[in-house]
Amino acid sequence: MTRFFAACLAGSVLALPVFAEQSVPGEGLKLLERIATAAQQLNYTGVFVYQSGNRSETSRITHLGDGANEFERLEVLDGSPREIIRQNDEVRCYLPENHLVIVERRSSQRSFPSLLPGCLAGLTEHYAIRKGPTGRVAGMESQSILVEPKDDYRYGHQLWIEPKTGLLLKAVLLNERGEAVETFAFTEVRIGGRAATAPQTPNMQDGSWRMHIVQSSEAKRDDGQWLFRNSLPGFRRQPGIKRQMHPGGPEGTHVIFSDGLAAVSVFIEPLPAKAGPEPSEGPLAIGAINVLRRHVGGYQLVVMGDVPAVALRQFAEGIEPRGK
Repeated sequence: MTRFFAACLAGSVLALPVFAEQSVPGEGLKLLERIATAAQQLNYTGVFVYQSGNRSETSRITHLGDGANEFERLEVLDGSPREIIRQNDEVRCYLPENHLVIVERRSSQRSFPSLLPGCLAGLTEHYAIRKGPTGRVAGMESQSILVEPKDDYRYGHQLWIEPKTGLLLKAVLLNERGEAVETFAFTEVRIGGRAATAPQTPNMQDGSWRMHIVQSSEAKRDDGQWLFRNSLPGFRRQPGIKRQMHPGGPEGTHVIFSDGLAAVSVFIEPLPAKAGPEPSEGPLAIGAINVLRRHVGGYQLVVMGDVPAVALRQFAEGIEPRGK
């Protein structure tokens, strides 16, 4: 894998050598632990850009946290308007053009800058983690952390943090060729203090808004009807979710496997009973996410994850109904 990364931000190129600075053993992992804590507990407000291939999106985020509760508002600033308000694990997505609000509970989904889980145990078995060189992001001095995979089942990462607080300022996902496939980066950010008042709900006074509550429940691991024979090293199964995405529609199953950084999701839904063209099968890529569709025993499987296509295909081909 290529041992350097060249990123373009605001028209300038920043090239960082991997071995610019020697790390103390275990120092990189401690920095990752700081990232996980800071994103949940700090107050901050800022603007960040998401870049993947030719697609880019700019968002404004406001986050309030006290270690016990979190409040967050995310406003997309370009393209179709939408806002996401999160209070702990309840998420409300407001779509003004459709006058629609979607309500769902999410306990495991992570978004920038809160990309890391609280527990990073076992991560060093599959990644080499070291402190990298310093740089500047959003006008702030920053410290980089280099996370390189030890096998072909996962991607690499380069992360930049604000050294005093540990807040993640920039995150780059690198594919198996060392190419940047996804980047999150603050262009401006203010950390600490009274960042803002609690997130405000968008104006819904005209009464024409519709609310859709996504019904979901935890799926116990031992009551599943599916086998996952081709496990990926280091990827552990997380609690599954039973979800009804559309009123009156069939209930689907969402299963997640994660190594702490990368994740593979499996969505299982019954194929439509009525006549008509079947949903397509095969692989595709959506930015950093590889996706593969399969039809098995009257069900459609959608397997997707931020892992190399070869790894995803190997995993997906081992999914089959129990008792087959």
